[in-house]
Amino acid sequence: MLNRRHLILIWIILSLLLTALFVLDIILGSVQISVKEVFNVLFTNNTDHPEYSTILYRFRLPKALTALFAGFALSVSGLQMQTVFRNPLAGPFVLGISAGASLGVALLVMGLSAFTVVSEIGVLGNWSVVTAAWLGSGLILFLILAVSARLKDIMTILILGIMFGSATSALVNILQYFSNESMLKAFIVWTMGSLGGVSLSQLNVLIPSVIIGLIISFLLIKVLNAMLVGENYARSMGLNIRLSRIFIFFSTSLLAGTVTAFCGPIGFIGIAVPHIARIVFKTANHKILLPGTMLIGGIVLLLSDIISQLPGYEKTLPINSITALVGIPIVIWIIIRNQKMSTIS
Repeated sequence: MLNRRHLILIWIILSLLLTALFVLDIILGSVQISVKEVFNVLFTNNTDHPEYSTILYRFRLPKALTALFAGFALSVSGLQMQTVFRNPLAGPFVLGISAGASLGVALLVMGLSAFTVVSEIGVLGNWSVVTAAWLGSGLILFLILAVSARLKDIMTILILGIMFGSATSALVNILQYFSNESMLKAFIVWTMGSLGGVSLSQLNVLIPSVIIGLIISFLLIKVLNAMLVGENYARSMGLNIRLSRIFIFFSTSLLAGTVTAFCGPIGFIGIAVPHIARIVFKTANHKILLPGTMLIGGIVLLLSDIISQLPGYEKTLPINSITALVGIPIVIWIIIRNQKMSTIS
């Protein structure tokens, strides 16, 4: 574990890096706006180019805030799942939350196309898509909570979560098979993930939801630390395992489900970032690891967003493609490292 001096230095570096990337994400884009103009618009609202205000307030600032809070949410939910299941490859969608959200959107987009002609997903409205994703992920959460209240074995709950996810994915595949071409394309675009489609009004829901989920996570720090050494030890400390699971699953579902509803499924952040945090802070104590994971998650997703928007160009790459390029090497490294450790032992 790092000493106090080194720990403070790391906190300062991460905070400065997060701030710099947030500002850079606002400055860069297909339309070139000088740093001076950006600060004039944001802090004085005094500019000779009124279109810059529209670009910054309606597009770039909401996108940067979405990247920031989505990074917080996905990374913390991933850390919680890896701790609860004691599995280094567990992520925020291990309980089938992402699959449930996908089913909700699929039923709205592709199911609706079976009864009426809808040319594009925009006709349905962003809020209808978000609501459908919430309802889908909420259904899976309800099933998981019902199961966790009756079962003691955490691995059984993990397997059932995977089964729920597989079942919902199968239903989505059936809907894709019978869907028309335009709605199928709209659904596929949603599954690629996007940070740029969240409006200011939607941020008024996304940000408070993520904050509530993070508050619950911070209140569960002692519970998560107790679960690191196993549930039997946690029970010996007087911890109510079933109730603790319910709160952790609810927090994870609120964090990951909200991001999936507004941004689509964004992969690998929840799996990779907690491991980066463990390497940086050299500790398993969630009192340090949880806020550290949150900061690094914001940094990684802001950086991914900057890369995905191809500064200076009009086209934007799918955010899932960038997060996969970041996360896959880390996942491969985890598997190889664990294999070497098992061989040595």
